[in-house]
Amino acid sequence: MTYFLATFVFMLIVIVIMAVGVIFGRKAIKGSCGGANNGNCVCVEKCDKRKKLEAESEGKL
Repeated sequence: MTYFLATFVFMLIVIVIMAVGVIFGRKAIKGSCGGANNGNCVCVEKCDKRKKLEAESEGKL
């Protein structure tokens, strides 16, 4: 019973920490099409978001 209670409390703490992160609006991790690679797409087949962005940028030139 003690292990169950300790596990339950630990999981409750983890859920509360995640909820606080959502409440403060932390940005979500982005994928390879627009993520931490300064916007450079490193994927073989570009996603719809990247295709649309490139089409819009070509239209402005």
